[in-house]
Amino acid sequence: METTLYIKNMVCGRCQRVVREELEALGMPVSEVQLGQVTVALPEAQIDKAQVKKALRQSGFELINNRQARLIEQIKTAIIQLVHQPEHLLLSVNLSDYLAEVLQQEYHLLSTLFSATEGFTIERFYILQKVERVKELLVYDELSLKEIAYRLGYSSPAHLSNQFKKITGLTPSYFKSIGGVKRSALDQIGRSSPSQK
Repeated sequence: METTLYIKNMVCGRCQRVVREELEALGMPVSEVQLGQVTVALPEAQIDKAQVKKALRQSGFELINNRQARLIEQIKTAIIQLVHQPEHLLLSVNLSDYLAEVLQQEYHLLSTLFSATEGFTIERFYILQKVERVKELLVYDELSLKEIAYRLGYSSPAHLSNQFKKITGLTPSYFKSIGGVKRSALDQIGRSSPSQK
């Protein structure tokens, strides 16, 4: 018998490794770890959720019990994965179709729930994630602004620059010149300032 645990704030491969290590340290046999969820080879009745919550909280994660909270976290995880995919996927994807397919839910339901819970739209979260990815690529200094725009599905470098400045208050070139000191953790995007809502 296996149980799937849903975990908030898992946004990268390192997060997956840390969560696996935390659960294995509790003696839980981990079968599979994905962004936002872990499958353990135990029936739910044998899992000490209070102990799991405590261990995860110490590493910055949170166990999600509520179905709606799980769905919100799945939306965020799907968007983060999309933004970090190879550019050919971003160029050809329609966000609403992508989320409806990945989550097997009607987009209208996802959008309504997300906005009501988070206080801003799915589209806004997607834009914030894309801008954070632009920041990351600017700091790496391996791609031109034109290449970054193409990779992230912007129609032009000017479109990227306008959106970047609207969100950050900085031009991409100025951001790059200051060394990327204003980057955000992926799991905090959308929560940091009222202007982002």
